[in-house]
Amino acid sequence: MEFFWGLGFPVLIESTFLQLLLKHLGAGDFLIGLVPAILLAGISLLPLFSSYLTRNHERKRPLVLGLHVVSSFAVLAFGIFLFGVRDQALILPVFFISYVVFSACIGLTFPVWLNFLVKIFSPTRSVQGLAIMYAAQNCSKIISSLFIIKVVASYSFSLVSAAWIFLTAGLFFLSGSFCFLLTRELPATEPMPPSGVTFFRHTRNGISDIIRNKNLLKYMAGDMDHYIVLTVISFYANYATQYFGIPNYAAAGLFVSFIYSGAILANIALGTLNLLSFKQKYLSTKICALIVLIVLTAAPMLPGFLLASMLMGFCRGTRSIIYSPAVKQFSNKVDATSHFAIMPLLTLGFGCGFPLFFGHMLERLNHLGAGAYQIMFGVCGLCVVLSLVIGVFVDFSPSSLPTHSHS
Repeated sequence: MEFFWGLGFPVLIESTFLQLLLKHLGAGDFLIGLVPAILLAGISLLPLFSSYLTRNHERKRPLVLGLHVVSSFAVLAFGIFLFGVRDQALILPVFFISYVVFSACIGLTFPVWLNFLVKIFSPTRSVQGLAIMYAAQNCSKIISSLFIIKVVASYSFSLVSAAWIFLTAGLFFLSGSFCFLLTRELPATEPMPPSGVTFFRHTRNGISDIIRNKNLLKYMAGDMDHYIVLTVISFYANYATQYFGIPNYAAAGLFVSFIYSGAILANIALGTLNLLSFKQKYLSTKICALIVLIVLTAAPMLPGFLLASMLMGFCRGTRSIIYSPAVKQFSNKVDATSHFAIMPLLTLGFGCGFPLFFGHMLERLNHLGAGAYQIMFGVCGLCVVLSLVIGVFVDFSPSSLPTHSHS
């Protein structure tokens, strides 16, 4: 499943192709920053509902399958629209409508999928299992990004080529969704929570559990670098192509290839080989993010952009393999779906605020040229330093677990 979805991800998530396409279509930096903000809003707000509706379902596979299928159709629909569009003024509005639908579906899927992942692997094998899964996904992302390089190099950003890219991504998503039928969930070892709890009480109990878990709160605050990296990915390709002569096809595909190569390196080294302790893995993302921001500011040529891309991929790959096991551990709950649903809501200010704020900043400082981006990287660096300081105080030892929680 992850291999097929990986083939479509470079089009829509962590996508330099998308930001360059939107710029080609006339979108400003604020609208480009709106893309990750919409995605993060979707995965922050809507998980509450799927968390509540699935709280008494021990078997998550049918729900995960159905939600993935629905997500696929939003991408398919936009690809079909591009084939027949006559008025180009409609493209950006229809894109954002499609992206809102896609993000909403991903948001509904997100907590159920994360809890499903930690159920199909035993606790002692979760990091290694997730690493293998994400490595397969990232390999397919590289294949897809090489395809994007070829298409953009040959056809630039023509509507027909873009239509084929979105249509193909949607079909890959749809095909991958049915691979969930090949998985098997481990049975629950404890009873499911009572069914009579209302939505508001379910949400209030989940928020209360998280707020009372001081160690988890520190983990969430230290995770701020994750949103900084997402923000930088959303803008740095335009920085490269507009001011440093990097070809569009290289930024649209080659940058993404290096991002996913870095993620595979993290999956293998820190996941499959299990190098470094859990805390060292967590802190390594912040150190790499700082190096990224220094490289983008001090060495903005092709080798620097490729190094920064690989390091951002390393950050993303490391975070992907430690996030769900860490939340599962800190929650100390059999079913951590509510934690996976509520935590993005509590960090919504970071997730949506960073790309919107920096997109607005770039538009206001547009007269500074490349300097506007370098100011953004400097401010981002201060945020990453803060996340590193907070991260030092996160306790990953078993003694850090809460002794009790709401049901």
